[in-house]
Amino acid sequence: MLKTGLCIVLFALAAGCAPTQKPLTDYVNPLLGTATLWDSVDLGFKPTKRTWGAEVFPGSSLPNAMVQVSPVTKFHSGAGYQYEDSVIYGFTHTNKGHWNLCHVPLLPVTGTPAPGDYCSPYSHARESAAPGYYRVFLDRYGVDAELTSTLRCAFHKYTYPAGAQAALLADLQRSNEHVRAWDIRKEGDNVFAGWQQTGEKLYFYAVADRPVTGIEPVAEGDREIRIVRFGEGEGPVELQIGFSFVSEKNARENLEAEMLGKSFAAVRSEATAAWNDLLGRIRVEGGTEREKGLFYSSLYRSFLWPALRSDVNGEFTDTDGKVVNTGFRYYTGPSYWDDYRNKLVLLGLLAPDVAADVISSDTDRGEKRGGFMPTFFHGDHASVFVAGTYLRGIRGFDVRRAYDLVLRNATVQGPSRPWLDEYVARGYIPEMDVENPVTQTVCKAAVTKTLEYAYDDYAVALLADALGDGANRDMLMKRTSNYKNLFDPSTGLMRGRLDDGSWITPFDDQYPYYEYMYREANAWQQAFFAPHDTEGLIGLYPSREAFGAQLDKLFSIPWKGYEVDNLSGFIGQYCHGNQPDHGFPYLYYFIGRQERSQELLDYILDRFYGMGPEGLALSGMDDAGEMSSWYVFNAIGLYTYSPADPEYIVTVPLFDKAEVSLGDGSRWSIRREGTGRRITGITCGGNPVDGWFVTHDALGKGELVITTSEK
Repeated sequence: MLKTGLCIVLFALAAGCAPTQKPLTDYVNPLLGTATLWDSVDLGFKPTKRTWGAEVFPGSSLPNAMVQVSPVTKFHSGAGYQYEDSVIYGFTHTNKGHWNLCHVPLLPVTGTPAPGDYCSPYSHARESAAPGYYRVFLDRYGVDAELTSTLRCAFHKYTYPAGAQAALLADLQRSNEHVRAWDIRKEGDNVFAGWQQTGEKLYFYAVADRPVTGIEPVAEGDREIRIVRFGEGEGPVELQIGFSFVSEKNARENLEAEMLGKSFAAVRSEATAAWNDLLGRIRVEGGTEREKGLFYSSLYRSFLWPALRSDVNGEFTDTDGKVVNTGFRYYTGPSYWDDYRNKLVLLGLLAPDVAADVISSDTDRGEKRGGFMPTFFHGDHASVFVAGTYLRGIRGFDVRRAYDLVLRNATVQGPSRPWLDEYVARGYIPEMDVENPVTQTVCKAAVTKTLEYAYDDYAVALLADALGDGANRDMLMKRTSNYKNLFDPSTGLMRGRLDDGSWITPFDDQYPYYEYMYREANAWQQAFFAPHDTEGLIGLYPSREAFGAQLDKLFSIPWKGYEVDNLSGFIGQYCHGNQPDHGFPYLYYFIGRQERSQELLDYILDRFYGMGPEGLALSGMDDAGEMSSWYVFNAIGLYTYSPADPEYIVTVPLFDKAEVSLGDGSRWSIRREGTGRRITGITCGGNPVDGWFVTHDALGKGELVITTSEK
């Protein structure tokens, strides 16, 4: 017997058989980011309440899909799921990983639950998640619930206890948003349908594998709920649901096109294949299992938003509430204030068709919203996305129409650039004169806006140049140095000014604000934002050494223990748990101290991802994939230091090699030579790279080799 087994092994080796490669989806843990940090060492302060975590969801979705079917453990809390919670209220069907959506909550129950709290306790020991799949056991009802999905449909599979009466609670008065109205009704022997109206109206059409015997009202407090009852059948209850933001008819057509007639196993297999295809566009070699797990989990998390809103027939409901079909897939707007830094570049690299349609979608919205390109939350960073996408060679959208909108944003005061007239007239936005401001004081966030508008001007100027609009290019380029008007030489920081030009006093450089002078930051976390003009920024200091000394203070002055939502995970004053200073670790490159930058990057990659006792927390909010994309880029040795520019700053990769298959069919190869963290040489296609940046075009012409040493 031993000889036989040995012969089989030797034959396999002789035949050139290699061990089966682990599917990349096996590295992904959708629960990463769902845990909350409580340790003051991790947070940087002693928490008196639950802190904001990554705010992500663990349920099933396809890349940039319409449907995200996921458990809710607490409504109006982040993405609706917190790892430390002990009950599940239902499974909802839309999610951003933020404080909104969570449409159409459904919960499998047995019989007629007693009035009261219909949620069910659950245990992580009987919970599992994978890309395109989620499973949990609901202790109260004894139901084993499994979920999978397609782009526009959800598949629920419920195994009820033997002999139990199968039923489903539809709690349509709930979501993470204000519910204005709703409806649910029986449509056929085994069909129910309806809609839920929040800011958007979501229609659904559900087909069960057994009779729907009735839909009855039940009460829970002041809420009216419906209970859907199922007739007898063999095995688990299987429920296939199509969704649409256009009509119930389209929801049915989406279901028929994507899911109806398929088994649960087949739909799950298709979801797994879709994710393996996307994850396989970056294949890494070397590194630890933990690093690969964090890498592919981060890559997965980077492709859940923006979300699809058009149906299989191409129809969508536009911003005017009209049903239209314009020939492109309609998507939600990105989280521009966060994602422009890196995630939207990653989207363009691996899924350029999606990136182009996202721009087309926002162009459509902008033309119907007064001629301004939409923004998100703060800043005007659609300009960076449009410019960076076009300059990286991605087409498939009407760049002239998009340019007209971002140019209007930059030249006409409107919803995308508040206080633009002051910015243009003075070269900065003056802050309001407020006595004793506190973190929540609502003002202009004038310093942050001034710095961001200067960078957005640069992005629009790059696009103007590419499109031959020299006059506007020159006008905008003159404005790109406006950030300098808020530099205070006495502090070496960016500081607010009043209408009369005087500095705001008193001035506490370490106190964090939400909208007074700074947006979700203190002076240190905004001091160095000029990614388009770093040499100009350095020139504001007496010497390069003085600039370096100020940088050293950023990463060494201890955080004073302020407990502020959205700010956590500190290295000195640097905050990785929020986005404004995510480009600052690279600044040492510009003063001959690359190894210090790498020391910081290594610490961040190792320390601030996979945190907490379960290894399931991030240092702060993922913000629809920005923090995850930060990890992805740095792990392969590149970062989007100035995302409007078609180039990348080179870092030391975590992995020995990365093969990147771009969505346009081209390929990148990135290889690390040596095990040190100091870069001693960079070549691309065998040619030496001058400086620390490599262009987008160069990466497609030959292998990028990053040579390192210990000293």
